[in-house]
Amino acid sequence: MKPQDDLFAWRRQNQQDKDGPLAARMRPRNLEEFFGQGHIVGPGRLLRRAIQADQLSSLLLCGPPGSGKTTLAQIIAKTTSAHFTSINAVLAGVKDIREAVEQASRRLGEHGQRTILFVDEVHRFNKAQQDALLPWVEQGVVILVGATTENPYFEVNKALVSRSRVFQLRALEANDLRGVALQALKEPYRGYGKSEIEIDEDALEHLVNVANGDARSLLNALELAVETTSADEHGKKHIDLSIAEESIQQRALLYDKEGDAHFDTVSAFIKSVRGSDPDAALYWLARMERAGEDPRFLWRRLLILACEDIGLADPHAISVTESCAAAFDRVGMPEGRYMLAQATLYLANTKKSNTTMSYFDALASVEKEQQADIPAHLKDASRDGQGFGHGVGYLYPHAYREHWVAQTYLPQHLQGQLFYQPSDQGWEATIADDVARRREAQLAAFEEGSSLAPEEGWTTAPTNKKTERWLQRAASQAALGLAQQRDRMFSKLDLKRHHLVLDLHASSGLLTWEALRQTPEGGVFTWLPDEAQADRLTQQARALPLLQQPHLLSSPPEELPHVLDTLESGLLFDRIIGREPLSLFLEQQDPPNLSSAIQLWLPTYRALMQRLSPQGSILLTQRLPRLAQRLHRLLPAHAISKPLHRRWEEAEEALYTGHLHHFDHHDLAQLLLAHEIPLSIELDTLHYEMTLTPQRLQRWFPPTQSSDISDSYAKQLLAFLSPEEVATIHQAMLQHLQGRALVWNTAFAWLSFPEKKEK
Repeated sequence: MKPQDDLFAWRRQNQQDKDGPLAARMRPRNLEEFFGQGHIVGPGRLLRRAIQADQLSSLLLCGPPGSGKTTLAQIIAKTTSAHFTSINAVLAGVKDIREAVEQASRRLGEHGQRTILFVDEVHRFNKAQQDALLPWVEQGVVILVGATTENPYFEVNKALVSRSRVFQLRALEANDLRGVALQALKEPYRGYGKSEIEIDEDALEHLVNVANGDARSLLNALELAVETTSADEHGKKHIDLSIAEESIQQRALLYDKEGDAHFDTVSAFIKSVRGSDPDAALYWLARMERAGEDPRFLWRRLLILACEDIGLADPHAISVTESCAAAFDRVGMPEGRYMLAQATLYLANTKKSNTTMSYFDALASVEKEQQADIPAHLKDASRDGQGFGHGVGYLYPHAYREHWVAQTYLPQHLQGQLFYQPSDQGWEATIADDVARRREAQLAAFEEGSSLAPEEGWTTAPTNKKTERWLQRAASQAALGLAQQRDRMFSKLDLKRHHLVLDLHASSGLLTWEALRQTPEGGVFTWLPDEAQADRLTQQARALPLLQQPHLLSSPPEELPHVLDTLESGLLFDRIIGREPLSLFLEQQDPPNLSSAIQLWLPTYRALMQRLSPQGSILLTQRLPRLAQRLHRLLPAHAISKPLHRRWEEAEEALYTGHLHHFDHHDLAQLLLAHEIPLSIELDTLHYEMTLTPQRLQRWFPPTQSSDISDSYAKQLLAFLSPEEVATIHQAMLQHLQGRALVWNTAFAWLSFPEKKEK
């Protein structure tokens, strides 16, 4: 407001300039006297140009106390031709706003004069008060200049913020504060320029340091120091360090528990603990505690951090924090600071992992997809297990070795989806390999088709409780067998960390993932004959860092030699591993023939040898159909008549020896050596528990109208037994074996090829 506008206001301002506090008297009158904030009012800056050109639009000034918000508003008042009206949000209400707006509207209509409405502490306005301002700001009746110590994006109406420019003022730098103090000492009318005042450098340094960026705090301290110091006989006042320390003894901390300083300091504290910087963590903790932060809030943040940022890297973190919090409750302040410090130091110094965040990946998956039905075997069996088969097929983990068994727990469309990825930190690193191996075994079993969840029944009928007594466990068979086979293979390989490995016929990646773990400085190439399998493996591999992902190759089996030729020249593998190298070629024939399959495999073998490094080796596994589990050995002798049991045994032996694709390790060795492929063969057998499920029995004995009958076990038995005899065997297996745990044997051969000799 200009002096000529209001004589009384002019006299009041004049009296304040003469007798008011030093901070009020020394308030800058123009931009040339304004210290700091060069980033917004320095030469050429937008706000400076707008003030000088008297072209202000609505703006919000935010910053800490003493940074110059109100001063800037008063400079605007003195340089603009617009009428300047000031209200304080702490004291004003909607009535004051309406009155100011009415006068501004009348002034604009009658005299064409704009009105700048300065609202100090604008964040103190409630929503209704801010809404009352909005239409007049939109219409241009008033130009709003708001000042706030809070973040306007959180504390001011979004509509007001969107219609205003926001300028953020900083706490004054030390040089700026020094300039403010020296200006006050030199100014003859408003300051102490007419008095002889000498201030020691260390005293001025103390005032500047403890003022903490607040010009008002600095000037108040300087005023107290000058006014309480007696002049010597020459009329000079000497301000030394002791006087300065008495004038401002404690730093003014900017810390509003509901404001920016609160959230920013908490953020700095959490990030310091997360970043394992104990020094910074203690500093920010001390700042919060010194400012009067509620200890309950600090403990809440520490407990959250123990799970969010440390989690399973150190499972004891949450216990230590909770124990310290309980001790704090018993001890209280000020000794409770020891507990706060201990918990903070423990969390800052321990291993970190944020894998608990994987929960939110699962939550996002739930929110964005159509809700899938719960697999039937995971449903509660206590209410409707008899009717709909709920719970049937669930595998009870404690009934297995190591209290774990592979089975599907996710809905079928999410098989292979990874939410949790163990970190390589602390305790979590010790479980990472076990988690990965179990997943791989489970996925391998799923790929083999033996771990599919049983389908839910949609109709009901009375059932025999005895047949439901023992939990069905067959879904784990392939997983248990494959995992055993994998572990035995890698015990034979003698892998080094720098080795290059080629995994043939990777399928689910069971061998690939283990090879990646054991060759972190080497690499793994993986070949798959099926594009769909390659896509699934690619999706799984994306969970790994790019440099740790396997190199995926995909082609039909007969094109593998060409694929190997396209690899980088000189790339040689230290180990070549794989499962069922001949099975793909056997499947291409009708009827399958081992000799022909080996003939088709020969180009692949030669290409592999070309890519094998000196001292490299090849280790493959091949199932031996002739040595497969005989079903007649599973059925108790009393279950069927002895003559039928004997004829069944003879039929099975004929079945497993009468076909060219039913071979054993002797056949394999003879045919490979006949094709001049030197190798050693070792017979091995896997033994694992299997529960005979209705699904497996149905695959062996499908209904006569089923399309699967043509190549089923029952169909092959009909070459040796009558339909009535086959039906009798089927019924006996249903009665005596279904749902029972059996020991299943799978025979396979280790195919080892000699090391490649250097020429």
